[in-house]
Parts: sequence; structure tokens; C-alpha cells
Amino acid sequence: MSVLRTFFAAVIAVLAIAALAPAVASAQTDDAEVKGRLQARDAEGERVGVAGVEFIATNEAGDEVARGVSDDDGNWSITLPPGTYQVLLDVDTLPDGRELRNPEKNPAEVRLIEGDSKSALFPLGEAMASTSSEIEFVQLTVDGLKLGLVIAMCAIGLSLIYGTTGLTNFAHGEAVTFGAVMAYLLNVTGIFGVRIHLLIAAPLVLVISGAAGWAFNRGVWFPMRRRGASLISALVMSIGFSILFRYLILYQFGGRAKRLSDYQLQTAWDLGWFRLLPKDLVIMVVSIVVLVGVGVGLQTTRVGKAMRAVSDNRDLAESSGIDVERVIRWVWVAGTALAGFGGVLFATTESINWEMGFRILLLMFAGVTLGGLGTAYGALFGSIIVGLFIQLSTLVIPTDMKNVGALVMLVVILLVRPQGLLGRKERVG
Repeated sequence: MSVLRTFFAAVIAVLAIAALAPAVASAQTDDAEVKGRLQARDAEGERVGVAGVEFIATNEAGDEVARGVSDDDGNWSITLPPGTYQVLLDVDTLPDGRELRNPEKNPAEVRLIEGDSKSALFPLGEAMASTSSEIEFVQLTVDGLKLGLVIAMCAIGLSLIYGTTGLTNFAHGEAVTFGAVMAYLLNVTGIFGVRIHLLIAAPLVLVISGAAGWAFNRGVWFPMRRRGASLISALVMSIGFSILFRYLILYQFGGRAKRLSDYQLQTAWDLGWFRLLPKDLVIMVVSIVVLVGVGVGLQTTRVGKAMRAVSDNRDLAESSGIDVERVIRWVWVAGTALAGFGGVLFATTESINWEMGFRILLLMFAGVTLGGLGTAYGALFGSIIVGLFIQLSTLVIPTDMKNVGALVMLVVILLVRPQGLLGRKERVG
């Protein structure tokens, strides 16, 4: 009973922290935004902004809702209520000698939710189709690498938990949402009226998420392991906890999408073949540093070596004197902390909502399964492949179906190599 009291006390403490924040719904407006940057190359081949071009947003009935005009840097934005819109570039307002590279994509359809901010692209010029395709390929590769790195950070804990306990944790996606929501409470709402900058809030979320992982293991999974509960029972419980946590977050956080206050308005760097926001570069660098740190820790530290030993053969590790429960405790702390930190990274580029973790859970499972269940390096390798394939698949399939392409690739690879790319064959029977 004392263990259960510990777990529920931890849950109540987390909810109490959230309750200290004032109602966040009233602080947000219902408006959303569609924006972009219109550029073209000058006589020297340099990219310059195209000013004075009008953009018209119409609703599904075809009625004009709002207009926007590009500034001297080519930036434009239109504030709109949530809904589905057609955003049209008025070609009559283009300067002489300028035309759309892909006129068939004008107007562009944009779906907006509360607090959302989406980009609509209208490339100009007369570049050859092959050059355009090459530039698009490079841009999508960079975007896919960023997505894959963040998915990998979230998925490593999922893989290690499976490797050390055999549990397929469906509640792992809510750890990602928890990290994003905690970052919002610290950065936007504030605790006791004090807002914390994202650079300080992110490490705090890492610690808070790790503590939540410890409490979750101590209050639920440790008693179940001690009583010899089956993995099927644990699997069903993880699904139940996933639903419970998701709707607790919905109840406290609300159903509207929200955004962090720091690093939201940035100008992308034009690096020739691709464009990159400064925060995207930071996300990629931080992800690489953290993932390399995890790899070094698994290879060189005593706890890391013990994790790999338990994941490889639990019975042999236990007979060798390794404290398996201590290792599992560290896995839960580290895995949940990384998932929460991954939620912060997602929140810097995407809107925060109550089911964001659930939406990427399937991608995490795809990365873990593709790389090889139970291996940290497999989760890293598989997640990067999934991220790249999701983005690059938009070259041949509609953007709305890009996740489907990644899952089709997963099925094809597992038909050829069921153990995953880095997994090992196991004898059954």
C-alpha cells in the first residue's frame, strides 16, 4: 500500500503544479496564422525579397476573408480564424519578369487550428525542373534528418524499457506530451507568476520528466513485476494508462493548440540548396549531442553496461550479480526524461496539444521496430530512417499521406528482415 501511496502522491503533486498555473485558455486567442517568404534571385544570383505582392485568403465558400502583402524582405502573413482556406498569390501584383515556378499549386490549401501557424510556399523563377527537384530533395532530407533525430530521442527509452522488462509501453507517447506541457507551464503560464526562459525550462523539464518516470515505475510497474504479472497484463495496463494520462492532460491543459513564447518568430537562413531556421539547427545539434552522450554512456559507464547486459540476457545478468531492479529503475528515469525532453524539442517547432505524443507514438514504434526491438542503437538508426522516409516520400505521394509511406516501408523491411536492421535472429522453440 505504501508503494501505491507513493505513486498517487507523485501524480497528485504533478497535477497540483499544473493547477497552480492560471487558466491558460483565456490567455490565448482563437486566431491562427498563415505566412511565408517570397524570394527570387537577382542578376548576381543572390536571393532577395519580393515586396508588394498580395496574398488573398478565401474560405470554403469562396468568399474573401483577409489579405496580406509581402514586405521588403518578402515576408508576409495573414491572421485568420481556425478553418480551411485557399491562399492565392495575386500574380497581377508580381514585378515584371517574375512568375510562379509552379502555377498549378496556386492557390494553396491550408488547414488551421487554434493558435496554429503554417507556411504557404510560392517559389518564383524559371529554374529547370531537375534543379527544382534537387533543391526540394535536399530540403526534405534536412527536414527528415531533424524529424528523425527528435523521434530517436523519444524512442530510445521505449526501446530500452522493452529490452530490460519486455514491456511494450503504450503510455510512452504521453511522456512526450508531458514534457511539452510542462515546458508550456514553465515558459508561458509561469509558476507563481514567474515565467522561465526556455533555455532554463528545458533542463528543468528533463529533471521533472525523469522524476515522473521514477514514480511511474515505483508505483505501478515494480509492484507488478514483484507479483509476477504477465506481459500481456502489463501491456493492457499501459494502454489504460495512456488513455488516462491523455485525458488528464486534456482536462487540465485544454483542447486548444498552444505555443511556447520563445523562439517562435525567426527568419530562415538561406544556405543555397536548403533553408534552415536557427532553432532547427539548435534542435539538430542538441539532439546529436544528447544521442551521442547516451551512446557513450551505454558503452563506458557501469550503469550503461549493466543496461546493455540486462537487455541482452536478463537471467545471465542477474546471475552475474547485476542488480536488475536498479538497472530497470535507471532505464525508466532516463527513458522518460529523454521522452520529455524530446517533447520540448517538438514544442519549439510544432503546436502543443493534448494528443501530440499519441500522434507520434506510431512513428516511435516504427523506428524502434525497424532498427531492432530492445536496442538503443537500433532505435536511433531506425528513427532516422523513418524521419527521412516520411519527408522524402512527399516527393511522390501527397503530404497528408507521408506517415503511411513510412509504415509501408516498415512492413516491407520486416518481411525481409523480421528482427529489424540491427536486431539479432532468435531461435524459437
